[in-house]
Parts: sequence; structure tokens; C-alpha cells
Amino acid sequence: MADMVTDEQVRRLMRLRKTERTKAIAASKAGMDEKTARKWVRAGSLPSRSRKERIWRTRPDPFGEVWSEVEAILGRAPTVEATTVFDYLNRCYPGRFESGQLRTLQRRIKRWKATEGNLQEVMFAQRHRPGEQSQSDFTRMGGAQVTIARQPFDHLLYHFVLTYSNWEAITLCFSESFESLTAGLQNALWQLGAVPAEHRTDSLSAAVHQLDRAEEFTDRYQALLRHYGMRASHSQAGRAHENGDVEQAHYRFKRALEQELLLRASRDFASVEDYTAFLDGVIERRNAGRSRRLEEELAVMGRLPERRLEDFTRLRVKVSAGSTIRVRKNTYSVDSRLIGETVDVRLFHDHVELHYGQRKMETMPRLRGEGRHRIQYRHVIHSLVRKPGAFARYRYREDLFPNVLFRAAWDELRRECPATAERQYLAILQLAAQRGEQRVEQALKLLIESGQRIREEAVEAMLGEEARAVWEVQVPVIDIGRYDALLSVGREERL
Repeated sequence: MADMVTDEQVRRLMRLRKTERTKAIAASKAGMDEKTARKWVRAGSLPSRSRKERIWRTRPDPFGEVWSEVEAILGRAPTVEATTVFDYLNRCYPGRFESGQLRTLQRRIKRWKATEGNLQEVMFAQRHRPGEQSQSDFTRMGGAQVTIARQPFDHLLYHFVLTYSNWEAITLCFSESFESLTAGLQNALWQLGAVPAEHRTDSLSAAVHQLDRAEEFTDRYQALLRHYGMRASHSQAGRAHENGDVEQAHYRFKRALEQELLLRASRDFASVEDYTAFLDGVIERRNAGRSRRLEEELAVMGRLPERRLEDFTRLRVKVSAGSTIRVRKNTYSVDSRLIGETVDVRLFHDHVELHYGQRKMETMPRLRGEGRHRIQYRHVIHSLVRKPGAFARYRYREDLFPNVLFRAAWDELRRECPATAERQYLAILQLAAQRGEQRVEQALKLLIESGQRIREEAVEAMLGEEARAVWEVQVPVIDIGRYDALLSVGREERL
């Protein structure tokens, strides 16, 4: 009974001794018998302080004879898991250990690591001062499972954070390029309206040289920060905790975004613009509670320069005989009239602009990664219809199917008339370039649904019928007698 007494019971006993008439009454109200009460009064201490720590084992140690082997394994590989060691022991000593003893081994290994294992890295809490430091990094958003018009949307976010107030800003992007870094950082600073003293990143290739270079930061990145009057710093490779504020911001923002998506009850958005507006709303709500500390930061931050820097890269590229240009190891088609000319390319984080003679000729989505290609059929179809034999082995042939209906048309043509399939398909593609891709797509859809054979003539005939339907205006016959009736009413009223 005495061993079951708690600290709270003894404390209650000590209080009751001062108010009750007898020790027996005090002991009873404290929940113990009188003999036990006398023991704790004489001891003058609490049960938790009186108990001696048990240092003996209540059952034999099943790993005692093999523990030296376990220690040798832990010495060679401190991060090895207990389950791996247990499997190894079972292979070496079949039938000696039971599955229920795994938990015993886990406890012993945990205790060994805490008392004899390697020293662990210590994290040092940092003191942040207003306006002193900002951090930024890219984070992948695949876990959000967002779709645009029912299509998977693979993207990243550039994430900017002030370490004192935790104010944050984001920019949607598709790669960890210098253009994405420039656009994201400038968007954040101009949205903030001020400039912190220091900007910290991890070891981004867009900002930081490889370790074998004497210059720590790239020239372009240094020029960007000089324009805004900020110092540059970066964490060591593989040390994400050194950029810990933005890493923590990644986690918390993604968790908040997940909750907002659950409330929305849909992860599909009609357009990238709709999704961007949704992200901006999440950030705005997260920043709402940071205004007081943000004001402290703004009061000591530097001023913005008079203008932004260009957030694109200028390139000079020659147009090949195939009416294509190579930009950052990717291939884009251009107007064939530019073949042999050198054009100006402006490479943004999400699109590519083509300029010639101080005139913007075209804007194209930027390809992600390397070794990709984007061939616009309108640039080459006029030549392909004259050389239909080139279509079958054209390196970029897959780009010449604008959507699945055009691909289905090509597959049917190859089955039904293989001898003229190339010529027929290219003629249909030329109709799309001349008369409108959507109109030709609709014609193909009607032909497929009605079970008619797909031919150039059938598509052209359907486009002709559509045009006649548009221009055939039906004008109803007007009854002139109605006007006479109105005029006679007017005369009667004047009389």
C-alpha cells in the first residue's frame, strides 16, 4: 500500500495535519491508512524522491552475448536502423531471436546512440533584426496536384521571406533559372516597396558559382543585388537548415494551401491566371497578421531604385535552314522568312520573345528542361505540302499534330489510303493554317462522329457549308400595310 502512495497524497496529508483534529482523520482524507501516514511524516520527503532507481534486470538480456557484434556494426555505420541489425542477427543466428524482441533491441540501440554514439549537430537559434535579412528559394509544387483545364500542371514557386516579420511573396515559375530568380526577387521587392540589407539563398546555380571558382557569386547575380543595394549570402550545399526561415515558410505555406484547396473542393483551375490569383489570396491572408512587425522592418529598410532591371536574358541567334532557332539547348520554330537572319531573343522565366529589326515578331511559351522542341506547323506547312515525302521521317513530326483529333485523322488516313496519307494530312493541316484550326478541328470531329471517311475534300466541303450558313441571311417579308395603319392613327389623333 505504501508503494502506491503518490506525491499529491503526501502533500494533501501535510496540509490536513494542520487542520484536522487527529492524524487518523488526516490520513483517511489523504487516501492512506494511519501507519502509512506516519511513515511519510517521519520521512519528510515525497515518494518520487524516496524511490531508488532500479539498476538490475528483471529478465535475461537476449542480446547480451551478441552485443559486441551490434556495437561493431553501430561503430561502422551509426545511422543503421535497428530493424536492419535485427534481420542481420536472425541470419547469423537462425531461430535464436523472436520477433517480439525487436523492440528490446531498438531500445538498447537508442540508449547506446544517446550515450556512446556520434556527437550530433547542434542547431543555434538566430536573433533576427528588423530590415536586416531576406531569404528566398524555389519549391516544387507537385504535391498540390493542381490541374489547369483538367491537365496536370507541373510548376514551381519562387518563395521570398523576411526573416524578422515573416512577410512573404511568391512568383509562379517553371525552372530554377536566373530569369526566374530575377523576376521573383524583383516582384517581391516592388510589392514590398523597400529593400532589406541582405539577401540569402541556398547554393542556387543561378546565383552561386561551383566550389572550384574563385568568385563566389555569378556576375549577373552580383549586378542584380548591386542595383538594389543588397548584400549577398548563401548557405552551404546540402545544409537546408542554414536557410531555415524560407524552408519553414515552404512547409507552412504548402500546408495552408492544402487547407484552402480542401475548402475549395477542387484542385482544377480554368487558367493559369485563375490559379495565380488563388495563390495571391492565400499569401495575402497569411501576411495579414504580420503588419506590426512589417512596419518595424519598413521603417529601417532601404529605398527602391528608380526602375526595375530587365528580368530577361538577351541572346543573338541565327535562324537555321529548318526555320528553327536554338535557345538554351531547346529548339523553337520561327517564320520561314527569317531563315539565314540573326534575330534577337529575349528569354523570360516563362516565355520567349523573338525580335527582328526592332520589331517583336513572336511570343512563345518557354520550354522546360533541355533537348525539347516546339515546332509551330504554320511556320513550315507551306514547304511541307510541296515536299510531302519529308513528313514521314521529319525529326519533329509529333509537333505537327495540334491535338488528338488531328492525330486520329492521320492514323485513319494511314489505314485507309497509305499511298496518299502524307499529302492528304498536310493538305488538311494547311486548311487549318489558312481557314482556322478550330474550324478544321470541328470538321474532323463531325466526320469522325458520323463515320464518314476523312479526306481533304470532305473537310473543305464542310468548311464551305459552314461559310454559306454564316452568310445566308434570312430577311422576313415586311407587311407595308402596317405602316399605313400607323399613319392613319396619327391623322385621327391630330383631328
